[in-house]
Amino acid sequence: MLHVTDLRGRTPSTSELRRVLPRGGTDVNAVLPTVTPIVEAVREGGAATALDYGEQFDHVRPTAVRVPAEVIQQATDALDSAVRDALEVAIARIRKVHEEQKPQSHTTRLAETALVTEKFIPVNRVGLYVPGGKAVYPSSVLMNVIPAQAAGASSLVVCTPPQEEFGGWPHPTTLAACQLLGVDEVWAVGGAQAVALMAYGDDECGLEPVDMVTGPGNIFVTAAKRVVNGIVGIDAEAGPSEIAVIADEHANAEYVALDLISQAEHDEQAASVLITDSEDFAARVDALVEERSQATINAERARSALGGKQSGIVLVSDLDAAIDVANAYAAEHLEIHTENPREVAERIINAGAIFVGPYSPVPLGDYAAGSNHVLPTSGTARFSAGLSTHTFLKPVNLIEYDRKALQDIGAEIIALATDEQLPAHGESIRARMGKES
Repeated sequence: MLHVTDLRGRTPSTSELRRVLPRGGTDVNAVLPTVTPIVEAVREGGAATALDYGEQFDHVRPTAVRVPAEVIQQATDALDSAVRDALEVAIARIRKVHEEQKPQSHTTRLAETALVTEKFIPVNRVGLYVPGGKAVYPSSVLMNVIPAQAAGASSLVVCTPPQEEFGGWPHPTTLAACQLLGVDEVWAVGGAQAVALMAYGDDECGLEPVDMVTGPGNIFVTAAKRVVNGIVGIDAEAGPSEIAVIADEHANAEYVALDLISQAEHDEQAASVLITDSEDFAARVDALVEERSQATINAERARSALGGKQSGIVLVSDLDAAIDVANAYAAEHLEIHTENPREVAERIINAGAIFVGPYSPVPLGDYAAGSNHVLPTSGTARFSAGLSTHTFLKPVNLIEYDRKALQDIGAEIIALATDEQLPAHGESIRARMGKES
């Protein structure tokens, strides 16, 4: 079922690997001509225009953008007790991890009275997008809200699509997750229009714009984030979800097959890639994927993803080659099923998150490992990180010199300013040299 790329007996270059490895991806540029006018229209027309687009695309229009407090409360009251317990456990674990990520301010003393302090200032207001198309994603509420709260963001708004079956309001479980986290501002808007409304706000409706937009979404949401980037900050341009698995002959084929399938049920464009040096193991996994993917309720979606060009098996000569392939692929999620998985994990330099050993599957990270599941896709893990407390913090330097400290470095500054033909820079320093303040 899975396409096979055979690299055994070869040492392909990074350039070749980028061409031959399974990769789907999405062409954000292709939808920019559609999305840009939507963003511009919402910038001018505000909430009413955003709701117009929602009605046009999704055939549902809530009576207001902001979800009433009583609707959120009703959703929380009606929440299944097992789901509530699970959310509360996940919240506690995710909060502990993200609170411990927060860095501390520190001061570097270059001379007795020459100080540079680095402090970390939280983004003031954050807009958090939670998708609601093919499935309900309360877990995305947790993964976006908790790190922003841990960073100390002053205010948060969650934006998520309205659902016709729930009276034009977002999915009740999503609303309940917001309440459990103490978020009382939820906007019932989805798609590109949601991103635009968060970026520009609407004074007449009391919708305050945000400083940063985070969260996953479809290609139209991704394109809208690109359009507003610069007006607001964004976390990343997320593509379809993906998993890569490094496995040797010691791995459990059933575990690996089920993990490949679980990722494929997200979306028809999701990527599931096995990297192994065992042809026999690859064949066993492929057979299990063929068999077990037919049993899931999302079989059609999963099989479409597993049979696509973005998924497949990569055969390599040995474990060293598998690590090289994994680092070139730079998976959003990388599982390691080898005899010594932690040793392999320490050699990985490109991955959104690394799941070590047979009992650390990606679904654990999706919900309750404590780590974040909003991760870089499409190979961007080579230079980008997943969502974390750091995402919502701005490192800022405080520079404190007195006259003597400035005198000690003044000549060097003047020399550099002169060499760059910026004499006024030098004069700024010279005016302070030798004068009592």
